Formats: sequence, C-alpha cells, structure tokens
Amino acid sequence: MRVLIVEDDAGIAGGLVAMLKGVGYAVDHCATLAHAWSALQTEAFDLMLLDLGLPDGDGGDLLQRLRRQPAATPGQVRLPHPDLPVLIMTARDAVPDRIAGLDQGADDYLVKPFDADELLARMRVALRRSAGRANPLIHIGEVAIDPATRHVTRAGQPVELRTKEWAVLMTLWQARGQVLSRDRLEQSLYGFDEGLESNALEVHIHHLRRKLGDGIVKTVRGVGYFMPKDVA
Repeated sequence: MRVLIVEDDAGIAGGLVAMLKGVGYAVDHCATLAHAWSALQTEAFDLMLLDLGLPDGDGGDLLQRLRRQPAATPGQVRLPHPDLPVLIMTARDAVPDRIAGLDQGADDYLVKPFDADELLARMRVALRRSAGRANPLIHIGEVAIDPATRHVTRAGQPVELRTKEWAVLMTLWQARGQVLSRDRLEQSLYGFDEGLESNALEVHIHHLRRKLGDGIVKTVRGVGYFMPKDVA
C-alpha cells in the first residue's frame, strides 16, 4: 500500500516516513501543495496524510480540489483519484476546524501530537471503509488476514509473509477483481527514491502463490495480475 505524506515539518515527516516504512507501507513525502498535486496527478496512492498549514497554502484547498475531480468510468484509470482516502493531521484542534476539515472531504481528522498506533489504526479504518467493508478481518478462501496485527493463516495454520509480499497481497485485495498492471503494483511497493530490481514483483507473487495457494493471484499475460473476487 502506498501512502503520500503532505507535511512541511521535516522532523515530523521524517518520523512518519520511517514509522510507516517500518510496518510495510511504501511512502512518499511532499512538503508543498504544488509538489503534492503534481504527485497526485502522476502516481497512484492508496491513502494521503495531509497537513493543513503548508508554505504555499492551506491543505484544505488541496483536499477540495481533489474531491472535485471527475470520477473514472468503469475500467478507466484516472489520476488524481477523487475518492482517495485522506486523513488530516494538524495542530488545529478547535471544533470548527475539525468540522470544516471533515466537510471538505477528509475521511478522518487527527490533532497533533498524536500516538503512532492510533494513526495506524485510523489508517486501517480509512482503507477498510474505502474497500467497502466493516469487518476488520479479511477472509480470502481458506486464508484469513488480520491487518492490525499482520497475522495471516491458511487453513488455520500461521503463514509468515515478508514486508513486500504483504504489500502486494493488500494491494491486490483492495482492487480484487481488477487487473493491475506491473507498473501499478510496483508503485504500491516503492516510493520515489527507492530502487527496484527488474524481477522483484514476479518473485513476490511467486512466494505468495507458494504460501497462500496458486489461486490467490491470477496472471493476465501481457497485462498484469489480479485477485479473483471469489478465491476457492
């Protein structure tokens, strides 16, 4: 899963990047509205963490601009994605500010300073909501997944997944039934400044099939990969 952090405080941003990468997210950071909008237009993200007080304007304006973008038609990929989950993180703690942020289209509003575990929990809720589910546990055939603990079992037996394997699995699950191109999957795994080995994605998918069953990931030759909506 790929997260965009829009935050002008280098210390806060650096801490968030390190923390999120440590739990398996691919992370990119922008310090201005202009840089963030450029990133949203060119890269596919799964969630955005948005500060409000930025050097070139208010983060709320970026949020409203994002929500006003036209929705993609079925089968179309359109960037920026107007329904991207967005969590505001700001020092503005007044009730009117919170109401304004939520009414502008934020999925959640978190006041600084905040606990890292609470942020992670709120991110999981936003991602779960965007996927249209209420149950915190995920069931894919005989595979059971707890995103909060990253505990995975197959037929009741624990399965250990590496960080990138987990990221591929979650990205495919979020888009289950849709074919994701190699580029789209790689975007979910690596940030702007991370190197990528040519066959890394194929290796991760091979490991997922070996650990969780061949039916977990299907290949559309020359197009990409997908997770069936109903995995046997």
